[in-house]
Order: sequence, then structure tokens, then C-alpha cells
Amino acid sequence: MITCGIDVGARTVKALLWDGKEVLSFAIEDTGSNPEETARRVLEASLRLSQINLKDVASIISTGYGRCCLPFASDTITEITCQAAGIRHLCPEARTIIDIGGQDSKVIGLDEEGRVKDFAMNDRCAAGTGRFLEVIAEVLEIDLEKMGEMASVPEGIAEIKSTCVVFAESEVISLLSQKKDKTEIFAGVQRAMASKILPLAGKVGMKAPVVFTGGVAKARGMVAALTEALGTPLFVPEEPQISCARGAALLARKEPRV
Repeated sequence: MITCGIDVGARTVKALLWDGKEVLSFAIEDTGSNPEETARRVLEASLRLSQINLKDVASIISTGYGRCCLPFASDTITEITCQAAGIRHLCPEARTIIDIGGQDSKVIGLDEEGRVKDFAMNDRCAAGTGRFLEVIAEVLEIDLEKMGEMASVPEGIAEIKSTCVVFAESEVISLLSQKKDKTEIFAGVQRAMASKILPLAGKVGMKAPVVFTGGVAKARGMVAALTEALGTPLFVPEEPQISCARGAALLARKEPRV
């Protein structure tokens, strides 16, 4: 039985096809102004990649902030539940999930069975989210994709005192005027961003092993900064952006609705 999970995030939409044993294909695209149309495109892209017809898909589960805007989905499930299901399959021993997306960040605590025990979320402030990095990338005039490739341990780390995006942006501009190295500035930004995750981790009572997911998890420097801040190693899936869509596809197998 083939199932599909579609994660409609604030910044990107992910679709993933699952056959009960492995991921057949997945596709990712920027959400844009029409999440439903974007979701249809990533679904079609996934079907093309795996050479599967839509009629062969038994069930489609939508998740993420825009999960309710997909009329073609069989059902909807929250991203907290789907993220837990996806990570439970990838890393059964995981006890904490840190997920940093484009518009929010969340920490999910899991019990010994991999079920959601508690969670804490920051969805009201851009600091501690991918948007924070986007703003800084614009100021530094660095392509956001290249940010993930920047050295995780630069020679020095510039101090960013503010965790507010507006004030941090001003600090970065000031540091640039002082001829500070961009790599060191970005390292300081990542350290400041990591500090925003600590209160969330404290609320859920973080326990190891800790899994880091979301698009921000692709940045090596962010992994290093968060590891330092939390004082524990982080497991980063090979494709950290699709774990929630994976969980949705897995949960779709429980009760086909199409």
C-alpha cells in the first residue's frame, strides 16, 4: 500500500510517498502565495519521480500550518504528531525533537515509546526561526543556501547581544561597518539563535538522544551552535526537512480513507 504525506509549512511544502518499507520519492518547493497549488505540484513531482499514478495512492495525510487548505487530502494530522511519528521511525531511541522551520521553532518531548509527552513552541517571534537567518543573510549579502556550507567553527565568534530580529539586524550592520568577518558574524548570529531554543528545551525537560529537524538543521554552524548551547550531541537526519511528511505518510497507513 502506497501512502503520501504532505507537510504544508510556512516557507516550504514537502510531499513524500511511502510504500510501507521505504521512501519512494519526495519533493520540496517554496510555499509561495498559494499553498494548495504548491501542494498539488509537489505531489505531482513526487508521483513522477517514483513513476506512480495518483490512483495507486491509498491515502494522503496533510500536516503543517496549512494542512487544512488541501481539499484533496484524505485527512489532516497536526505537525507535532507527524513529527513524532517520523522521528520514531528514523530514531526509535529519540527522547527530544528540536524542529526549526521558517516561521516557528518547537521542542517536542517523547516518552519511551516515542509518543508525544510534551511540547513547547515559539511561533510569535522570528528570532529562533529560519526567518531570522533569512534577514541576516540579506544584510550580509550571502546566499542563504551557502550559509549552511560556512565553517561550523570559525576562528572567532562575533558577539550578538540581542535575540530580537530588528535589533540583531542593527548589530550586524554595525559589525560590518567595523570590518568584522562575515563568517564570525554569522557564527554569532547562530549562537544567539541557539540561545532562543534553550527555554523551550527547559519547558519540556529535554532528554537525550536529541534529534534536530527542519530546514535550519542543514546549516552545519547551527548544529554546532545548538550542540554547544544544549551540551549534548544532536542527531540530524539525512533529509531533516522531510521528517514531518514522512510521519504523515506513515500515519496514513493506519487507516486508508480514499
